[in-house]
Amino acid sequence: MIVGAGFAGYRAARVLSRLTRHKADITLLNPTDYFLYLPLLPQVAAGILEPRRVTVSLTGTLPDVRLVLGEADAIDLDGHTVRYTGPEGDGRTLPFDRLILAAGSVNKLLPIPGVAEHAHGFRGLPEALYLRDHVTRQMELATAADDPASCAERCTFVVVGAGYTGTEVAAQGKLFTDSQIRRRPLRAGMRPRWLLLDIAERVLPELDENLSRTADRVLRQRGVEVRMGTSVKEATHRGVLLTDGEFVDTRTLVWCVGVRPDPLAESLELPMEKGRLLVDPYLQVPGRPALFAAGDAAAVPDLEKPGAYTPMTAQHAWRQGKAVAHNVAASLGLGERRAYRHRDLGFVVDLGGVKAAANPLGVPLSGVAAGAVTRGYHLAAMPGNRVRVAADWLLDAVLPRQAVQLGLVRSWSVPLDTASPEVARVPGGPEKARAGNPGPAGGPRAGEGAEPADAIQDADAAKHAEPPGPVKQPDLIQDADAAKHAEPPGPVKEPDLVQDADVDADADADAAKHAEPPDPVKQPDLIQAPEHTPGVSSDAPAVHKHRPRDPSALAPPEPGSPASSEGDS
Repeated sequence: MIVGAGFAGYRAARVLSRLTRHKADITLLNPTDYFLYLPLLPQVAAGILEPRRVTVSLTGTLPDVRLVLGEADAIDLDGHTVRYTGPEGDGRTLPFDRLILAAGSVNKLLPIPGVAEHAHGFRGLPEALYLRDHVTRQMELATAADDPASCAERCTFVVVGAGYTGTEVAAQGKLFTDSQIRRRPLRAGMRPRWLLLDIAERVLPELDENLSRTADRVLRQRGVEVRMGTSVKEATHRGVLLTDGEFVDTRTLVWCVGVRPDPLAESLELPMEKGRLLVDPYLQVPGRPALFAAGDAAAVPDLEKPGAYTPMTAQHAWRQGKAVAHNVAASLGLGERRAYRHRDLGFVVDLGGVKAAANPLGVPLSGVAAGAVTRGYHLAAMPGNRVRVAADWLLDAVLPRQAVQLGLVRSWSVPLDTASPEVARVPGGPEKARAGNPGPAGGPRAGEGAEPADAIQDADAAKHAEPPGPVKQPDLIQDADAAKHAEPPGPVKEPDLVQDADVDADADADAAKHAEPPDPVKQPDLIQAPEHTPGVSSDAPAVHKHRPRDPSALAPPEPGSPASSEGDS
């Protein structure tokens, strides 16, 4: 059994199915039916690639692997079983003879007041779709705003974390908003403003200094405000207070400070290294011959740097997936074990357009040459959809970029504090919060000091009735015009959307757009989109892990410490 289909899990499943040749039953447990090629996710948020381009079908590319949709909740190592929750909230168990833990990573949280309520991460496809819709909406509202202050705060975007993800999100986002104002200019003298913050001394602190300087230069030339040594001290519904004392009026806060291992590994109560499961060079857990681990969930000894562990990167996870597959096959009598050893062949950072930073085989590149190498690398590394991705790149080069709101993902369905960033919350789904989660530091609890509701909303929201319930502190991203909409005089039947009972993420409601209906609202059918308000406790994810909270989140960040490296899935 393989838990997780990120870079490590997907590669392990593919290689293991080839090695065993129907001599073993392979089960892959994953909350989605696709492998996500995470490095291209910023291009989805920027409208360059369609969402399906960065996803690879598990059933289509792993024909000899049994796919089970669900989220692992607990592992019984002595009983050789995994307990999981399916997409409809049903709990089940699966047996195993060998287990590969490749659960990946989740957003890293820090005890900063207001961040959990008002920021959004960038770890999964729902978050990328949400950000694309939100940025488009804010630019449209800024263009139509009569108030200069409202226009300025709507077209200001703050990205925290200058690692891989944050740097690429800021670079791609600036190009995306600039393309919109070319067709619909803002008020005289106003332009979209992007800020990239990090407590580190330089952009991309985990990479070579040449790559860092190239990325910094491109970002500044493009107009991104790069502020190193600065982070967020507090987030509110109207902006963020920076550690240097400046208050930035904004409706957008993107949290890219890095990742932490999935809490599932910690729940095993085995030797850990900073939340990662300790394994030997063969990716096997000492004393547990049936348990293997790879990717972000595993602390793998770096044989090239004695005493160190391999970083949490997609490159390592992809290669560890191959190594762990060979070692599992060897434990079944097929082949010989292989110690994991890898030398970096270079890094690439896509900065949008024809710009990139790369050092293949240690040769520093920038500009068009780096852009060509970067895109060539991604095409070679993707396990599928290469032609479709190349076609989207070609179309983006010759045609104007489309900037429309699809309304597929709402703010409340992609909370920052989640153990399942790849799964959007579904109205009425089972609530499975982490054990011991005390709530965000400094932020109000449900029903306390609620502000106007979120801005990412359906234009037809005023037509829908609202279910009664407490309103949680809203998101930073809000609609100042929410109060203009009146509530219909009676319960209105929810319109039918194209939905699935399992994934009902298109549902939308906003407390500030509706008054309380005079009569009780009828509970909608399962096949309809139940009306919802951000923060109501029933906005639970379809699958939400019951896992311990990250201990590192309880301590403030050390001054000057660089952002953590980006994860694999």
